[in-house]
Amino acid sequence: MNRFNVALNINDEIYQVEIRPFSTLLSILRLQLGLTGAKPGCLNGDCGACTVMIDGLPYKSCIILAIEAAGKKIITIEGLKNTPIQHAFIEQFAFQCGYCTPGFIMNCQALISKDQNPSKETIKEWLSSNICRCTSYEEIEKALLSVIEHNNRNE
Repeated sequence: MNRFNVALNINDEIYQVEIRPFSTLLSILRLQLGLTGAKPGCLNGDCGACTVMIDGLPYKSCIILAIEAAGKKIITIEGLKNTPIQHAFIEQFAFQCGYCTPGFIMNCQALISKDQNPSKETIKEWLSSNICRCTSYEEIEKALLSVIEHNNRNE
């Protein structure tokens, strides 16, 4: 089977990885690089537990091939250490079991990076791309809103 050596820019570090043409970004992150924050859930792009940011936008890493991410800037939950959105999730108790939390944090970070004052409709639309089976949606929305409000106060 053909294998390719590619450079992936992940959390501002360059990783040289050997991939197969069918390797997903999620499998490379978890199995080759030990970046286990992105979680395997549905493995078909529905749940969002595997969400990462690629060039500032949220992507489901279970359905993007690793080769497609070469040459792009990838941020995983490990790259968001001690960010306001992570602290907001803790302060608002925006998690229960925590399995979906990294994906939601990545999605929220992508939203506030793209739109610093999103409408309620935009927030609901972005949050609908991820699934929480423990029903923490209200707390997740509160965490996101707290960061937005804090950012708006500090402008």
